Amino acid sequence: MSKGPVTHSVFAKLDQAIALHQQGRYGEAEPLYREVIKKVPDQFDALHLLGVLEAQKGRHEAAANLIRKALAVNSRSAEAYSNLAHALRAINRPAEALSNYDRALALKTAYPEALNGRGNALRDLKKHDDAVASFDRALTFRPDYAEAFNNRGHALRALGRFEEALGNHERALALKPDFADALLGIGIALQGLERNNDALTFFDRALSIKPTSEAFNYRGNLYRILNLRENALADFELSLSIKPDFADALYNHGNVLLELRRHEEIIVDMERLLHIAPDYEYARGHLLYSKMHHCDWHSFSKNKAIVIQGVRAGKRAMLPFPFLAVSDSASDQLACAQTYVEHQCPPSSEPLWTGEIYQHDRIRIAYLSSDFREHAMPYLMAGFFEQHDHGRFETIAVSFDSKGSSVMRDRLKRTFDRFIDVEMQSPLETAKLLRSLEIDIAVDLMGFTAGGRAKIFALRPAPIQINYLGFPATMGATYIDYILADRYVIPEEMQAHYSEKIVYLPDTFQANDANRQIAGSTQSRIESGLPENGFVFCSFNSSNKITPDMFDIWMRLLQRTANSVLWLIHANAAVTSNLRKEAKKRGINPDRLVFAPGMNNYAQHLARYRLADLFLDSLPFNAGTTASDALWAGLPVLTCSGNAFPARMAGSLLNAVGLPELITNSPEEYEALAITLATSEPLLSDIKSRLAANRSSCPLFNTDRFRRHIESAYITMWDSYQRGGVPTGFAVQPLQ
Repeated sequence: MSKGPVTHSVFAKLDQAIALHQQGRYGEAEPLYREVIKKVPDQFDALHLLGVLEAQKGRHEAAANLIRKALAVNSRSAEAYSNLAHALRAINRPAEALSNYDRALALKTAYPEALNGRGNALRDLKKHDDAVASFDRALTFRPDYAEAFNNRGHALRALGRFEEALGNHERALALKPDFADALLGIGIALQGLERNNDALTFFDRALSIKPTSEAFNYRGNLYRILNLRENALADFELSLSIKPDFADALYNHGNVLLELRRHEEIIVDMERLLHIAPDYEYARGHLLYSKMHHCDWHSFSKNKAIVIQGVRAGKRAMLPFPFLAVSDSASDQLACAQTYVEHQCPPSSEPLWTGEIYQHDRIRIAYLSSDFREHAMPYLMAGFFEQHDHGRFETIAVSFDSKGSSVMRDRLKRTFDRFIDVEMQSPLETAKLLRSLEIDIAVDLMGFTAGGRAKIFALRPAPIQINYLGFPATMGATYIDYILADRYVIPEEMQAHYSEKIVYLPDTFQANDANRQIAGSTQSRIESGLPENGFVFCSFNSSNKITPDMFDIWMRLLQRTANSVLWLIHANAAVTSNLRKEAKKRGINPDRLVFAPGMNNYAQHLARYRLADLFLDSLPFNAGTTASDALWAGLPVLTCSGNAFPARMAGSLLNAVGLPELITNSPEEYEALAITLATSEPLLSDIKSRLAANRSSCPLFNTDRFRRHIESAYITMWDSYQRGGVPTGFAVQPLQ
């Protein structure tokens, strides 16, 4: 240490400060350092070590400033450059940090601490291969360097080399048995290997030693994967209590709320997140989606434009399913799905099925879903499942949700040859199960909807993999071979915007259960809050499908139709409040919006459609199950068709039920026909009569006809696979 022209008392204070600093008594050391600097402003050691102390107290910006001043005095200190780099990493300036680590190493080649720090800066810059090389150099100089082994493990994990990562973290722990970050690293690597229960044990051990924000965040993510959502929320909240501006934990907290459909809280999280990190992936999309669920249209056009622009630029702007209600562009939907697949569920480099041709007496077909319960999917498909040709097909239900029992779940369990619960299994475990069962055809009934597990299909467990029903759009994934559609929902000129090969079913893409029961009686109009004699427009679509443009049309319909009301589903108090405010803005008495309560009894829910006069569909995300429910109950559906699959679903159903005249192709045509129907009782009465007659004669509700068509599609796919052919689109010939 060069003391320069300073007094003995200054030297004494500096020595005392250093001693206190080494003992961890930072509060006593700091004022002594500052006294030295006050008397000797260019005292290198005092400037440098006070900078180190500031960094140790978490004040990294101040640390960097002090160490820069020290380096202005002595530019030959490798330690000072390395400590400056540490501070710069802490304030998220990895490129500057890397430059300073290199300066330190130019002065001192055999400097394992700087090489370790350099590796971490390279990790920050996503240069993980270079990071591994830097850690290797550190370990050549210090073979027992636990931190370097641990950080090398983190870099290997980022490269997807989980087994190697695990070994490095274990080496670090062997060298340093109470090393909390090594325990955390082992947990992360085990999670990457889908050994989730083992991972949880190590996360618990890490947190018992050092309860950091990062560790709570990692364990919260694991709880989320294990469907322990309340535990996950609690961990993310603990993470944020330690580090309130931790963007990852805030985003993850919002993700769990999204799965729980607690949209009001998501809005708070995402607005806070965008304030902290304006470009955080998917955050603006989450915010837009949650606001749409509440019909909160403040900044709707702005946020929608930003999200669409982001999708077109290849950014992680919005999840694929919520995006279906935002854009009517099939090419945008493809881009959104492809970006998501690349990020969240890319195709495995080691597919489980590698070309084997199975020889079974029956075609083995697995249907994968979390919705084998009281849900829209089985309301449509239960009859189809029951009528499957069990002489030709062996049917297997693979359920992601084993919670609870219901009449529908019990009915479905009796329907399949096998019903397998895999809720607690990882995607890899489930995929291996499908491979061991030698499944010929795996049907994803969920796609990217909540609870879906596309990662199973990414592992390619079956030779034929199909996207059907749950996600009415392309999945943008090379491992999904086919999408089941019809010529209306995917016109031939739109095929280029679908990554799957398209299989055209003859009548409609949608299955329907002709055994759906409708209650014989229901409440009267008066009991339901509806006018006894006025015209009732009805739209029981999800609230996120209601857009400001469509609502404008609906309010003009109320203005032009005397004694009319709009009957909607009561989703939550915010929807009711917001839509009534929006009605008032448009000059409509808010009381003309009537909200139907949620109803658990499906038969009674279907019966209440009979109280309405006309169902008004939404755009760009049409009604699917909701439209067929209305038609089954005898309520005409007026739709406006757009360009992409979800904007053409109701049109497909109307064609299949023999009422194509209720399909319009522009908002203006939609509004004009709605007025005509509302003011021409004979015309509407004729349509209702034809709907009642067509229900039993047209293809839409002919479950057995649909079953034979879709089984024909399966057989064509299977025959091609048996011959070693590649998936190719085709059309199923209609039954005569």
